[in-house]
Amino acid sequence: MKADANYFYIGDRLVGDNQPCFIIAEAGVNHNGSLDTALKLVDVAVEANADAVKFQKRNLKSLYPLELLNNPNSAEWSFQYLLPILKQTELSYVDFRQIKAHCDRRGIRFMCTPWDEHSLLFLEDIGLEAYKVASADLVNMPLLEKLVETGKPLLLSTGMATLREIERTVTFLEKRRASFALLHCVSTYPAPFENLNLRFIETLKRFGVPVGYSGHERGIAVSVAALTMGACIIEKHITLDRTSPGPDHPASLEPNGIQKLIRDLRNVEISLGKYDKELSTMEMLNRQVLRKSLVATHNLPAGTIVTREMVKVKGPGKGLSPQRLDELLGAKLAREIKADEYFTKGDLSAEVGTTIQANGLRHPWGLKARFHDLVDILAKKPHLVELHFSEADINHPFAPPLKPFKQQLFIHAPEFTKGRLIDLCSMDETKWEQDIFLLQQTINRAADLQQYFSGGTVGVVIHVGGMSMDEPILYRERLLQQAIKAFKRLDSKGCLLLPENLPPRPWYLGGQWFQNVFIRPEEMTEFCQELSIGMTLDLSHAQLFCNAYDKSLHKYVQHCLPYIRHLHIADARGIDSEGLQIGEGVIAWDTILELLSEADFTWVPEIWSGHLQNGAGFVEAINRLISYRVL
Repeated sequence: MKADANYFYIGDRLVGDNQPCFIIAEAGVNHNGSLDTALKLVDVAVEANADAVKFQKRNLKSLYPLELLNNPNSAEWSFQYLLPILKQTELSYVDFRQIKAHCDRRGIRFMCTPWDEHSLLFLEDIGLEAYKVASADLVNMPLLEKLVETGKPLLLSTGMATLREIERTVTFLEKRRASFALLHCVSTYPAPFENLNLRFIETLKRFGVPVGYSGHERGIAVSVAALTMGACIIEKHITLDRTSPGPDHPASLEPNGIQKLIRDLRNVEISLGKYDKELSTMEMLNRQVLRKSLVATHNLPAGTIVTREMVKVKGPGKGLSPQRLDELLGAKLAREIKADEYFTKGDLSAEVGTTIQANGLRHPWGLKARFHDLVDILAKKPHLVELHFSEADINHPFAPPLKPFKQQLFIHAPEFTKGRLIDLCSMDETKWEQDIFLLQQTINRAADLQQYFSGGTVGVVIHVGGMSMDEPILYRERLLQQAIKAFKRLDSKGCLLLPENLPPRPWYLGGQWFQNVFIRPEEMTEFCQELSIGMTLDLSHAQLFCNAYDKSLHKYVQHCLPYIRHLHIADARGIDSEGLQIGEGVIAWDTILELLSEADFTWVPEIWSGHLQNGAGFVEAINRLISYRVL
């Protein structure tokens, strides 16, 4: 049964303003692939008096290319971390039928998020009263079309979407007279309180549909606050154990927690954020992993006029958004596109530049790469290349060139191993030894690759560690000394070891952390003095530190100047928005570049997702920097 736009029914339950809050206990993938755990999570939701318990259903073969599923290491580190988890936690069709039957027996609504059309067909066969739509699929018009055809109400999370994307999807659904709600959320796990932006609930209410809140932060207070701001649907993850392995457990409530949340929904503590909304760096990375792109159904030669039959939707979200399907249709391709290759913005127009105007650059410059795109990057003729290693890349096969490449090689050491961050500051002796061993393997591989690059001594960029998730660590000096001890254990093998300064609130493994050491210029220079080494200076990270602690970037860089051997260059804003395009943050480039102009260093642009569209973001950064004529 359908009500007006401000209300709809889920079964016999009316959902909307001035109605009892509809509470969803999100089991998600917190069952870790175990049917027994999934059934226990249903019981947890029942005992907490939730209105519904929700799961997720994926058909991974329809979502991602087989090559990526078989070898996540062929892409960015976000895929290497998340895709194996998704494969391990997928329940069978038989399992889902048993879960639905258990829900029926216990008297609780079974809900599920279909991530693809195959999963939707299966869930329709089971029989659901409403569908949850992941924020990654808010722009997936083909999937939304199929969901609307079911006639069921839709609950759409908005976490990975911009306001403009939300507006376009609302218009799409309204034209089809769909019943739907919009749920505000922040798609990082756990989400930091300062990024929650609860006032955006007020913005969503302007659309005239039921509005809810899907909380990924720790605790229960903020969900209660969201209720007071007009949320009539509350969704919260549940788990049997928050310390279990997996991406969602830290942001979930254990049985006592979900019971307290539902008990306390009327006892409010207000937590306010901003009315507007912007995507965090980690959300942008997460949506690459979880979203889909428009890809070619078969090989398309240059000059082809794109028709609907030539286009399909497939993950990951590294290409043109499915929301732009109408813009792509009718476009004339300026390049050859292979089957399953992404369409890009460059296929809509010729505005995306791929040529580097390198004349006038005074310092050796380079580009970031992975093994799979190394040849394409070297074709742009940089002076150096920085390979960003994952753990698997340490043993990645490498076909030697007929003669050495002319470029200098830098290796960015792995940042995580086996689902946890590498930490040379760790007080856990076993993990500390393991991480030293892994970095030594990285250095050994870097030294081995030296023979294939003739541009100079290999540099190894290293993160020292010293991060914490829940709160800052006060004994910073102990952490720094532990890292110094670790560095003294490393055999450089003739490579340049270059510790990198880090941001104060970095994004790691889907959530935001506290960075406790190697963010202050004084401790970085003392570190380098103690070890008689240079450093990598990341200007974006440095600006974030200065923003967080009200410091001068000019003084920061001036202090580090004698030790800078390598630069990562990008803009920054706030205390956690790093890797922005040059000129789109708050760095005073004319002043900083003038300060750096006489120093001796190499550099690479460090723009988030700058490697996409044939390195368009990197190219744009270099071309913008050339205008200052001092780098």
